[in-house]
Amino acid sequence: MRDQLYSVIDVETTGKGILGNRITEICIVVLKDSTIIDKFTTLVNPAQHIPPFITGLTGIDDDMVRNAPKFHEVANRILEMTTGAIFVAHNVNFDYNVVREEFKNLGHTFTRKKLCTVRLSRKLIPGLFSYSLGRLCTSLNIPLEGRHRAEGDTDATVILFQRILTLDPEHLTINTFLNARSKEATLPPHLNVETIDSLPEETGIYLFKDQKGNVIYAGKAKNIKQRVISHFYDKKNKEYALGQSTYTIDYELTGNELIALLLEAEKIQKYYPKFNSAQKKPVVPFRILKYTNRKGIIQLAIDRSKSIDHSLEIFYRRSDAIEQLEKLCFDYQLCPKYCNLLNTTERCSHYRIKNCKGICCEEESVALYNMRVQKALTSLTKEKETYFIKEKGRTMNEHSFIMIQDGIYKGFGYIDHSEQLSTLEDFYSFLTSQKHTYHTTKIIKSYLRKHGENNIVYF
Repeated sequence: MRDQLYSVIDVETTGKGILGNRITEICIVVLKDSTIIDKFTTLVNPAQHIPPFITGLTGIDDDMVRNAPKFHEVANRILEMTTGAIFVAHNVNFDYNVVREEFKNLGHTFTRKKLCTVRLSRKLIPGLFSYSLGRLCTSLNIPLEGRHRAEGDTDATVILFQRILTLDPEHLTINTFLNARSKEATLPPHLNVETIDSLPEETGIYLFKDQKGNVIYAGKAKNIKQRVISHFYDKKNKEYALGQSTYTIDYELTGNELIALLLEAEKIQKYYPKFNSAQKKPVVPFRILKYTNRKGIIQLAIDRSKSIDHSLEIFYRRSDAIEQLEKLCFDYQLCPKYCNLLNTTERCSHYRIKNCKGICCEEESVALYNMRVQKALTSLTKEKETYFIKEKGRTMNEHSFIMIQDGIYKGFGYIDHSEQLSTLEDFYSFLTSQKHTYHTTKIIKSYLRKHGENNIVYF
């Protein structure tokens, strides 16, 4: 790679991720092999307000860029300095994508080969605690003046890259990173290829963790490796930020999608990961409740309650609960008044349900009415039964089970095909206990609607 050109670049921005982010300052240093042959630096008017937290970080405010050139006025100079050169930056995907978006806004396609000095440093200078530019400069005694300004950061990155070139004289590592088919070009800066290659192509959950080992995202997948990699190809600001914050990835095989969904929900509730949005808010569902009034009449009602002991069925929308209660009322000739579908002290007069036998005006005995209520309640007890959902295991020699006892999700487990289990207590020794929540109830209900009773074993 003799006479190879490198454009070492740093940009300061308005701080809005990738999409919608605008450049406030740019510096480009062109190297021929390891020799500096050109340099360009300028403030840039982003044509939008610079937030105070960005000013606090960089010192660049609206007044400083008011008379600076706009991006379209320096675009030709940037093209001139990067044409035929490899785009080099510390955490290159950020700077590269910001520059590319600026050109996209001008209707121009900007495509360059790129190298990341974070990833190259991790490969060629292993074992350091941190690979941020500031920490690297301290560890390697590289002068860094004007931190978080384009020129200061670019000058330091140039020295770092020159040292990298001396550590890879045959460009073996650099060529690997430049290979279009190599994952090195697309992975976030703190993840190595070995981490991704070690991920299984099987069903389970995966956990993204930050530098301190905190779970920042929990996900499930039929193919863990494929799903994890897809995060890094997504150019949304949230996915980009997730990749930048990820240092390690853990996983757990489940053998089937149902347990993966349940385990994902459990991890989200346990760790409350920063980058998960769904399933984080606790939901108090609607429930059909029963109680006996002063006349001895069993009444039904809809309410929101965290208790799971006395509810007959739970619903995610109030309209669904009302629909179920109306159906019970019609099918079993119950009184809309005593099902709390009407607010009246007089005889019931529901607009649709007209088959009440008169309990509301003492034309029917309490005993006969309560018998029909009990029959209606019996029709709902299926949700309270004890059963297992039998599913595939993690290997060919086992199967899995999901336990629901008295309508409550208890957890899941795995059993070798050679095991002979006959009682509920036998299964408990293989059970991984889990918490019954709104989300697990929703997952199991969805599974039963899709699969029916094909995989159900009742106790």
